[in-house]
Amino acid sequence: MSEIKAKLRFLRQSPRKVRLVADLIRGKYAVKAVAELTVLNKKAARPIKKLLESAIANAKNNFNLDEKGLIVGTITVDDGPTLKRWTPRARGRATTIRKRTSHIELILKTKQEIEKKKEIKGEEKEVVEKRKKKVSTKKEKISKEGKDDK
Repeated sequence: MSEIKAKLRFLRQSPRKVRLVADLIRGKYAVKAVAELTVLNKKAARPIKKLLESAIANAKNNFNLDEKGLIVGTITVDDGPTLKRWTPRARGRATTIRKRTSHIELILKTKQEIEKKKEIKGEEKEVVEKRKKKVSTKKEKISKEGKDDK
């Protein structure tokens, strides 16, 4: 299955402030995240909520998925272009005011996809553990042989 994506570009708020809200919903069920964003007292909560609702609508319409099984897989907040403005200062000088923008990318995942990844990681761990056991037994044999020679 392809990923369920939604993007919000050129949000007129600094990425640092938006990341605070994004970190709150990462890894949560989409329905719970929407409820949390509804009551959150941050300016960035409203556009992120709108983006999340858009991603849920994409999942329903394009992939016929139930919204209850969707989880916020990844949400990244990157810098957009910075608008540069000027303000007068003392003795005829001017300093810049940087009005920052953000690009947000949201990827939803289903519960089944996450469980499959956990199974694969579990199998990889088993393989690694078997290799470690083989290496440790070889080291023990080598150390025993070294002791026997002395």
